[in-house]
Amino acid sequence: MCAQTLDGRIAKASGEFIDWTGRQDKTLFARETKKAGVVVMGHNTYKTIGKPLKDRLNIVLTSTTADKISEPGVLEYTCAHPTRILEDLEERNFKTIFVIGGAVINALFLKAKLVDEVWLSLVPKIFGEGISLTDELGADINLELLSTENFSGGLIFVKYKVLK
Repeated sequence: MCAQTLDGRIAKASGEFIDWTGRQDKTLFARETKKAGVVVMGHNTYKTIGKPLKDRLNIVLTSTTADKISEPGVLEYTCAHPTRILEDLEERNFKTIFVIGGAVINALFLKAKLVDEVWLSLVPKIFGEGISLTDELGADINLELLSTENFSGGLIFVKYKVLK
């Protein structure tokens, strides 16, 4: 699940707080991720957010956990492979898991063929530069449109199925 501009950017620069998506996107994000109960993100995304998202288990994928302090059930750091992360979450009875960025983490999960659906909030903005949805994906992934929802102000919420 990710918000992006019409030119495919999820941020202007690393560390940018995402305040350009609007209230509707934030409401949708909070509702869906709280239903799932868990989000997976990279360390840079977590640093940008600045604190654990309430009412969800926050899994932070990082290159090293040595200097990180986890709070089980709230904020957990890991350097495990995405497959192992999902196995662990399934063992803990999570049925839906939201990968919420950034570009490197999105690419890792897509490359490992662990993504069933891609949910995008298309925000009516063009940055012209910045961070793309994935970082050097190196894979050709086909998608099938599942649904679209239009919101006032031009936001379009799109769901795609990842074709295996």
